[in-house]
Formats: sequence, C-alpha cells, structure tokens
Amino acid sequence: MVAASANLAANLTSSSSSLIANRPFSFSMLSGIRNSFILPLRTRVKPTPLRLASWPPHGSSVRATSSSSSPSSLEETVKTTVADNPVVVYSKSWCSYSSEVKTLFKRLQVNPLVVELDELGTQGSQLQNVLERLTGQYTVPNVFIGGKHIGGCSDTLQLYNKGELETMLAAAKGKTGQP
Repeated sequence: MVAASANLAANLTSSSSSLIANRPFSFSMLSGIRNSFILPLRTRVKPTPLRLASWPPHGSSVRATSSSSSPSSLEETVKTTVADNPVVVYSKSWCSYSSEVKTLFKRLQVNPLVVELDELGTQGSQLQNVLERLTGQYTVPNVFIGGKHIGGCSDTLQLYNKGELETMLAAAKGKTGQP
C-alpha cells in the first residue's frame, strides 16, 4: 500500500510540469492515494450522563412509581401518571418545542407535571418507546390533559389558538388555584 503511494507520488513528480500546470486539480486525482490507505473504523461512544435524575421528578405529585423498568411496568407507570395528574408533559430539557409548550402553560398559570426524558438515562429512552407505543408519537413534547393525549407542540398551540386549550385545562382542573 505504501509502495503504491510512493509510485503515485513518483509519477506525479516525474511528469512534466507543463502537463500538471495545464491540468486543473481535482480530488479524483487523489483516489489512488485515498484507496491505498485503510481508514480506522469509527466506534460509537455512548455519552455519560452528567447527573442522574430520579423517577418520578422531585417535587411532583406523581403517585405512580415503579422500581422495575420492564416495558409493561413502564407502560403501567405512564398510564397511571397520566390518569393521576391533570396535565403531564413528557419533554426533553434541550428541546425548543418542549420549552415553548412549558412556557405556554406557565403563561396560563398551569403547573404541569414535566418529565424530562433526557435526564432519566436509559429509562428515559425506554419511556419514550412506551409513549410511542401508546400514542403513536415518538417526538417530544408529548402532552396529556385530563388523561387524554393531546399531541405535541403544534397540536397544543393549535388548541390554544382555537380557544379550546383553556377549556380542556379547566375541565381537567389543571389550573392552579382551582379546587
């Protein structure tokens, strides 16, 4: 392989300079060199979480907890969490769409239960898979009001713009200060 590279380099330097000077440079000229080297395979490195979050999040009123992370127990946990809390938002802390929904609820003085999937480690991705099975939606935010799946950011904003979101929140008693 090194010999092939050396031969190519020798041929390039021994050819007349006028031939090289009159010929435009292209990357295809380097194909002999590129193909003569073996590039190392990339390995996938899994990121190490900087902090571990517990499930359920601190300060939440979630009554459904599970120590097991099997899909069926996580499914039951999601169902119970959604049923027991007026407003639930499954989110990722870095997602701008999730932030938009959380800001909307804050502006409406609604205190939803927010589950940040990216702060739960492997259980977060398992929960996201369970949510996809239950709702058909893999993306975040995944919003539930009154035990009913609403959808994502666009769906929530559409309900708000039509004036239906506040009615749903009032029915679910998701507004702060309501009995």
